[in-house]
Amino acid sequence: MEARQISGPAGPLEAVVRQPAEPKALAVICHPHPLYGGTMQNKVVTMLDRGLHELGLVTWRFNFRGVGASAGTHDHGDGEQHDLAAVVEHATQHFPGLPLWLAGFSFGAWVSARQAATLGAAKLISVAPPVGKWSYDGVDPGCPWTVLQGDADEVIDAGQVFGYFDRQHPRAIVLRFDGAGHFFHGRMTELRERLQQAVAPHLP
Repeated sequence: MEARQISGPAGPLEAVVRQPAEPKALAVICHPHPLYGGTMQNKVVTMLDRGLHELGLVTWRFNFRGVGASAGTHDHGDGEQHDLAAVVEHATQHFPGLPLWLAGFSFGAWVSARQAATLGAAKLISVAPPVGKWSYDGVDPGCPWTVLQGDADEVIDAGQVFGYFDRQHPRAIVLRFDGAGHFFHGRMTELRERLQQAVAPHLP
């Protein structure tokens, strides 16, 4: 695990990188809402990092502007999309030629979904995407999409999430976690294992 500082649009961005011996793809992971305590140290984010790294991906997780050692102030999702783009540009320069995967939890799921097509993602992973809280109108990542959602989510309306994907993205892989809340308390191992089972077939 290696700490990095990346030049972002609002100043330096704090990041952590993990590199396997033989990288198969490159994953950039986005954290939940900064105004509610979201950071790259969030346990769902670190579990995404661990799960993808175990599959052979280079993983980059980072703090959005105004979080931790990242410069700037919260920008309600707009500037954060530019932060993600800056991290992807930096990461792909260091690991050229690897397929780009984007992943995110809650607010981070929305930011990554909005940028997936623009950044040319080969795979999108969304944990508890905030359908109904943030607009998903017109979102089409242009790549395979895996969604992990608890049906007892106390922050996001799980019914809206399941309904949105049934109507708008029926080809997405939606993994339902019976009885799991927004933060998947007590379900981290299950989250990692089901994620790995679902996305491993998409690796080169």
